Amino acid sequence: MDQVIEFATNHYILSAVFAGLVIALIYSFFASALSPLKEITTHEATLLINKQDAVVLDVRPVAEFKKGHILGSKQVKSELLTKGDFTSLEKHKGTPIIVVCNMGMTAKRTASQMLKAGFENVTVLKGGISAWQGANLPTAK
Repeated sequence: MDQVIEFATNHYILSAVFAGLVIALIYSFFASALSPLKEITTHEATLLINKQDAVVLDVRPVAEFKKGHILGSKQVKSELLTKGDFTSLEKHKGTPIIVVCNMGMTAKRTASQMLKAGFENVTVLKGGISAWQGANLPTAK
């Protein structure tokens, strides 16, 4: 224990960086666990689609959507997403919604907006369409 204290006092910058990284790691773990927004795997997504008739919402640009998308997914225009206008999805407020983008980062922002707009069961596909295609699941063009 004395050596740890001696190292920390001699290398205070390294010790501070290490402490910051540990705190950031702990924060990210608890923040994702306590968040109302949940990420699901491709397997969980297929179960939601097949068993509960989940709506797949693709938030990628139209050109990317046309290159390949999940069967039955709906594409929403980006200008509607930036405004937070989800009136076209009002009839699906009670059904599970899976938000998909390329890698899963843009989908989190959209899903958070949807939760604030009153949608109850919104999830994000972890890894996005890349994970879906990586699992060799069917896509349409």
